[in-house]
Amino acid sequence: MSGHSKWSTIKRKKAAQDAKRGRLFTKLAREITIAAREGGGDPDSNFNLRLAVDRAKMGNMPKDNIDRAIKRGTGELKGRELEELYYEGYGPNGVAMLIQVLTDNRNRTVSDVRRVLSKHGGNLGAAGCVAWLFDPKGYVTIEVGDEGAEELALLAIEAGAEDIETDGQLLEIYIDPASLQRVKGALEQQGFSIESQLSMIPKSVTSLSLEKTMQTMRLVDALEGLDDVQQVYSNLDISDEVMVEYEAAA
Repeated sequence: MSGHSKWSTIKRKKAAQDAKRGRLFTKLAREITIAAREGGGDPDSNFNLRLAVDRAKMGNMPKDNIDRAIKRGTGELKGRELEELYYEGYGPNGVAMLIQVLTDNRNRTVSDVRRVLSKHGGNLGAAGCVAWLFDPKGYVTIEVGDEGAEELALLAIEAGAEDIETDGQLLEIYIDPASLQRVKGALEQQGFSIESQLSMIPKSVTSLSLEKTMQTMRLVDALEGLDDVQQVYSNLDISDEVMVEYEAAA
């Protein structure tokens, strides 16, 4: 799991950029719609919907947009029929990639994903080729100061967290998906604003040179630029050197 925090930092920066380009709300709305369709439109009884709504609020999505997305999921409003799929493949230099999509046209989506992978030196693989490298986990991040990290870490462990990492500013908490709601609730009771989601965490990571790492990150950017792609998970390790390079280019 080491190095995941740097991916998280990059994701937050990209989310801000996506919001400016108008992409973020579309992706958040789709996530809400799928969650409402699968578990009902009440966030209090549908935890996955609550997670999606919380993420939308943190992305400053207007309440009316959230309500419409929920109603599309419950069938109160008409909308495109979306399905959730995962594509598996490899980036340049053998980096494993698990690509989550929400689409109303799987033929269009797989064609777009294959095209982007090929353009950036990757390739689409068969089902099961990389999924075994990832574990589903609840993932919580909290921005903290040095003094509060240890106390929060102990609280999270008592609530059921499996693993915790910190770099002094960001506390990362990894949780069995079944325990995510309990850990999230315990932390929120302390008054902290947290980011939480269900994620796919690599069992091990691959380290590459600066040039090769940046090449792979450009592929991830291109994939996440596709309208139908929600998340791209990979086992690429991100070094401090790469973070400096990425921030300079952003």
